[in-house]
Amino acid sequence: MAIEIVSLTLGLVQTNCYLLGDTATGEAVVIDPADSAPVILSAAAKRGWTIRLLLATHAHFDHVLAVGSLREATGAPFRLHDADLPLLQAMQLTGQWFGLELPPPPQVDGGVTAGEVISMGAIALAARATPGHSPGHVCYVLESERTVFAGDCLFAGSVGRTDLPGGDHAVLMRSIADQLLPLGDDYRVLPGHGEATTIGRERRENPFLLG
Repeated sequence: MAIEIVSLTLGLVQTNCYLLGDTATGEAVVIDPADSAPVILSAAAKRGWTIRLLLATHAHFDHVLAVGSLREATGAPFRLHDADLPLLQAMQLTGQWFGLELPPPPQVDGGVTAGEVISMGAIALAARATPGHSPGHVCYVLESERTVFAGDCLFAGSVGRTDLPGGDHAVLMRSIADQLLPLGDDYRVLPGHGEATTIGRERRENPFLLG
């Protein structure tokens, strides 16, 4: 069994969306369905994959804009940590702060619990609660590939912003220290924005982690 990870950078704010496919079964999971559902659907179709599940690391609009269209097109359920439901419901208001007219928030089909493992074929994603950027932010660890989908928690050379509603810098730094750094230096970090990095590189070079 093999897992393929496809990275797509989408939308006005260049959000990273990740498509994970079990190449044996053709089943796929989408993490952070950013804008441009047709691009996501096309990437899956090109590989002969069927999207079975939609996950978001958190509820900021740039990470969920394609959820509604993908749910309608595929029937795949959408799961989100309960603590971010208020942010999701305020999506249109948040968009107005950025001068954007956004659609209504998508329907949520189920929650995500810290510590649970979400499995589909060869894909096994362990959910780790990493609040700070948002109250219900979750990172997903794919142990078989030594990879963590970090959302807006940890970036190459930076960390998530905490000046939006529900943000807390001290909480974010604890999340990184307690949930991400112990993974090991060889773990690949696939963030919500920007380039991929590793835990080791961030431990050594990230200015927010060196203080």
